[in-house]
Amino acid sequence: VWLHPRCFPASHSNSCAGACPGFPRTLGQAKALDGICELDLVISLNIPFETLKDRLSARWVHPASGRVYNMDFNPPHTQGVDDLTGEPLVQREDDRPEAVAARLRKYKDAAKPVIELYKSRGILHSFSGTETNKIWPYVYSLLSSRIPPILSDEEH
Repeated sequence: VWLHPRCFPASHSNSCAGACPGFPRTLGQAKALDGICELDLVISLNIPFETLKDRLSARWVHPASGRVYNMDFNPPHTQGVDDLTGEPLVQREDDRPEAVAARLRKYKDAAKPVIELYKSRGILHSFSGTETNKIWPYVYSLLSSRIPPILSDEEH
């Protein structure tokens, strides 16, 4: 969700434009957001279930630092070992394939009415694909056409 400056009542800051990735996830959250914000742009990324499951299941972490590795596109130099400390990496329980699949199914069920709500309002923009570098140019084009550029101090 992209929040624009008119999102909050006059008593709140006018300069609150920004992104809220992954929010709202439920119809209840969407309705609560309606109470404080009037959205005019919602982006939905449609990524195949298997792609999401594979990417999330390939995630391993270094518990002490929180560093995250993805075994497919950001692997450690040595399999299963943190690059900086040499300590072992772990896979969180909720990143195991079965848990990821269950989490994605639950998310899909909860998000469907949210997607339908924004679609019915005419503010939903959906993009499909499996690779960020192929989807991003379309998202960027949409955002660039809807959001004025931020000018530096020299440009004012």
